Amino acid sequence: MSSGQSPLVAPLEGVALDEFAHRPSARRRTARGLRVERRVGLAMVAPAVLLLLLFIVVPAALAFGLAFTNARLISPYPATFAGIDNFARLFTDASFWRALLNIAYFAIVVVPLQGGLALVLALLINSKVRGTTFFRTVYFLPVVTSMVVVSLLWLFMYRQDGLINIVIERVTFGLVQGPDWLADPATSMPAIILMSVWQGVGFHMIIWLSGLQTISADLYEAADLDGTSRWQRFWYITWPGLRNTRNLILVTITIQALALFTQISVMTQGGPLDSTTTVVYQAVESGYSQQETGYASAISLVFFVLVLIVSGIQRYLTREKD
Repeated sequence: MSSGQSPLVAPLEGVALDEFAHRPSARRRTARGLRVERRVGLAMVAPAVLLLLLFIVVPAALAFGLAFTNARLISPYPATFAGIDNFARLFTDASFWRALLNIAYFAIVVVPLQGGLALVLALLINSKVRGTTFFRTVYFLPVVTSMVVVSLLWLFMYRQDGLINIVIERVTFGLVQGPDWLADPATSMPAIILMSVWQGVGFHMIIWLSGLQTISADLYEAADLDGTSRWQRFWYITWPGLRNTRNLILVTITIQALALFTQISVMTQGGPLDSTTTVVYQAVESGYSQQETGYASAISLVFFVLVLIVSGIQRYLTREKD
């Protein structure tokens, strides 16, 4: 060691040389650890991927193939290629067009009604008042209840002598007699809409609430200092801050509306006079009740394309504009 060199330099140089000598083995250990982590990650993902393949990818591929055959659910004869016969029959089926009209009507009413009501509820329970936890639980309770149970409950409420008509009669002192809601083509779909909104509004309320809580409180404090009104705060702060949230809610409510099935199956079976039949219900009825698997697959394929088109249009309309 030279006279001008610090006595700590030599030990430090020795440590550095020692670390450098062992660096390849450390790299090998790191690479081995990464491989182990990758295998563990693949093992954890594998069950979900397997379920997706079994219940989504494989059925979708089978439906695509069966749509071009005359396959039946139970038949002693093998399925044969039928070309586009199922699609030609489908597009000339009056029940199919009525089903499309019904789900369009359902979606046009439910999407703004359920989304708007959920936003109002989220704004109310987001305010710092007593009892918000209680109201969150009450509003969300129908969501965790099975749709079958909810449908059966409302089925009894909609009867001619059900709770809703009793309330109408008591409120009007017997001057108004409520209809048989689900047996009248004029009231069957509005009745389904009312029940569906009541059941699903709590779920989207929670989504709106999560979006509201991501907006910085500093923006509202600055708005208060500027003397803005509540409407101005909502229009210039809250609504722009909920952009991603409302896009998500728009897509989810629309897809749920287009896939309307459980309420129809339990409450009306598509009647009366096809006033509540839907595309999904028609596909299930064709595939299981009528055992026309090929025709049901064609309906499912058309419905899949329809959902893709609607989702693509919504994505285009809600995109970020430069």
